[in-house]
Amino acid sequence: MSNRLNGIIRAWEANKPAFTCFAKSDKQTAIDLSDSPYDGLVFEMEHNPFDMAALGDALQYLLNRKQIHSAATLAPNVTPLVRIPSNGAEMNQAEAKQALDRGVYGVVWPHVKTVEQAYNAVASCRYARPKNAPLYEPKGVRGDGPATAARYWGLSQQDYYHVADVWPLAPQGELLVGLMIESVEAIENLDDMLANVPGIGFCLIGEGDLSQELGRPRQYEHPDVLDAMAKVVATCKKHNVVVGHPHVTSKNVERLMGEGFRFLMSAPQRSYGVVGQGREIVGY
Repeated sequence: MSNRLNGIIRAWEANKPAFTCFAKSDKQTAIDLSDSPYDGLVFEMEHNPFDMAALGDALQYLLNRKQIHSAATLAPNVTPLVRIPSNGAEMNQAEAKQALDRGVYGVVWPHVKTVEQAYNAVASCRYARPKNAPLYEPKGVRGDGPATAARYWGLSQQDYYHVADVWPLAPQGELLVGLMIESVEAIENLDDMLANVPGIGFCLIGEGDLSQELGRPRQYEHPDVLDAMAKVVATCKKHNVVVGHPHVTSKNVERLMGEGFRFLMSAPQRSYGVVGQGREIVGY
């Protein structure tokens, strides 16, 4: 789709990896990243304050009027997602609803461990629909309040409804649901989650928490940590679900792409470096 709004999905549909980063929801960070070569960014609100006013402002500062003037859509050049603070077990639908209503293009859910939690993550990002409607499951529970999000996307409310669904379950969908896989229990249940919950856009390995549970805190190259991560990659490949890595550097990016990671997160910097496939991305 040449007019695809979500740049992360656009990269995947072109059989390319998506380069992303975590970001603070503040004015300067959004401005700095607005014309960066990233496909997307994740506003980090798990370990930073969950501030909807700040997120709304950051989304506006992410818009680049010069870029939009020459683009096919009104979407920002760098697609914004958000990581919410609640863990999967907390089933907090309100945080996802508020973030989506501000205009983000997807939600990353920390510490998802079970089929029930994965189902809730997807359902929270979908509007309700009749039981006889196509693609009914997972049953949508997102409350209806699209005005701000539709305006941010540059769409009428009816057009927003059409594309405000989860990809790849809905092929036209522009929303992404990302699950953080960061525990032994999550790895053990991942096959069931991906087999039984449609609409999961990607899984992102949480190396920090996973390495803590394995007794190897932040020893990301330790064989125990690498073995656990390899199990996540293998399971995602089995179900054709994108898998992401949160600590991408110029030293490991080629290896990670070779292993099958397609959602690649680096630490944001104001200077650019060349890392992988001849592309410029921001990173350490």
